[in-house]
Amino acid sequence: MVKIRLSLKGKKNQHSYWLEAIDERKSRDSGKFLEYLGFYDPIKKKNNIEKYLPNIKKWISKGAKPSKTVENLIKKIILKKNLK
Repeated sequence: MVKIRLSLKGKKNQHSYWLEAIDERKSRDSGKFLEYLGFYDPIKKKNNIEKYLPNIKKWISKGAKPSKTVENLIKKIILKKNLK
């Protein structure tokens, strides 16, 4: 089963996250992901997930399950996109 989840990157107290499609049996930071789907930086409120939305939708249509956090991030980005 494939999951879409966040992988922890960055320095101590300066975390950023990569959004990845990964086999759910792999550990969070194993580095063995199937596809990179963007990044999220909670401190700077930056991300490029909007650019990768078609790829995310492709993975979800193939049966990948997003984690709760990823699901919330995607909803926020889609909501922002629709408000513009």
